[in-house]
Amino acid sequence: MDSPTPPLISRRDALIAGAATAAAVSSSVPGTAAAQPAPLATAGPQMKVSLTVNGQPHVLQLDTRTTLLDALREHLNLTGTKKGCDHGQCGACTVIADGRRINACLTLAVMHDGGQVTTIEGLGTPQHMHPLQAAFVKHDGYQCGYCTPGQICSAVGVIDEVKRGIPSHVSADLNARPLLSADELRERMSGNICRCGAYTNIVDAITEVAGSRA
Repeated sequence: MDSPTPPLISRRDALIAGAATAAAVSSSVPGTAAAQPAPLATAGPQMKVSLTVNGQPHVLQLDTRTTLLDALREHLNLTGTKKGCDHGQCGACTVIADGRRINACLTLAVMHDGGQVTTIEGLGTPQHMHPLQAAFVKHDGYQCGYCTPGQICSAVGVIDEVKRGIPSHVSADLNARPLLSADELRERMSGNICRCGAYTNIVDAITEVAGSRA
């Protein structure tokens, strides 16, 4: 039995030739416009923004659409604050703005003109760690470490909220000072996701520092 005659053109070459032929035909049809490249995004209105970050004053010229997260990371090179989901759902970008913990990805930098922001870099250094940083190390409250800056900044806010008597969704008595219970801490930290699952150790770290400041 004779072997089949090998094709004169490969399948790859046939597909390329077919695509080229289709493109030539479509461009020759009257009234058919060639595809135009999408226009590049234009720069938005600019605004001068004054921020005090970790005690240092900064004046930035920013597109008014710039988030506080991008201003910190891209314009001030403070990359400790992490970009996670960029939708306010993971807490990796948590910073402290004018005394309150916020998701930096959900707020515009221009909204904080004249404000004060504290990031993980402003809480402590490897040589002089913040008590919560030291507690996270002691209790092994992290694995990959990506969420840790947001966890620690959020924990700073949580301890301050408890100290000021601000209730949470699990507070039994809205008029009483919240208890430093595991349920309270888990509820208050629920906006900070740890994909490594170090939650128990994180609670232990916060409990130790919160208890010492009660």
